[in-house]
Amino acid sequence: MMTVRCYLAPSDIEGLGVFCHDDIAKGQIVWRAEPVLDVRIPVSFVEAAAPHVREFLERYTYPDWTDLSQVVLESDEGRFMNHADEPNLDFTDPAVGVARCDIPAGTELTCHYSSFTLGEIQMQPPRHRVKAAAA
Repeated sequence: MMTVRCYLAPSDIEGLGVFCHDDIAKGQIVWRAEPVLDVRIPVSFVEAAAPHVREFLERYTYPDWTDLSQVVLESDEGRFMNHADEPNLDFTDPAVGVARCDIPAGTELTCHYSSFTLGEIQMQPPRHRVKAAAA
């Protein structure tokens, strides 16, 4: 779950992104695994789901590193976090996401999807019909 105030907004990366409401200091924990709010779903359920449900789950879940027979679906904005080759959050420890640098308020929070995936990273087509605000 996100441990900082954040909001969803159109992203220049893709679709919607997660943006911080306040400044974040380098080293600050920005995300933390929260078993009460982050739902565990059996992989067998995902595999048997209707196509539209499976599409949703494949996009917004990641493997549960404590039990690979399950995936995790975050209940908050964290599931909308976009990938960056040089992200501003570090998920080396899968239980926490830490700011790699000072992050000013209004900045999109990003991660590297390899922290959450098994095998090759597969980007999916946009799901939301939003356009980034004109500068």
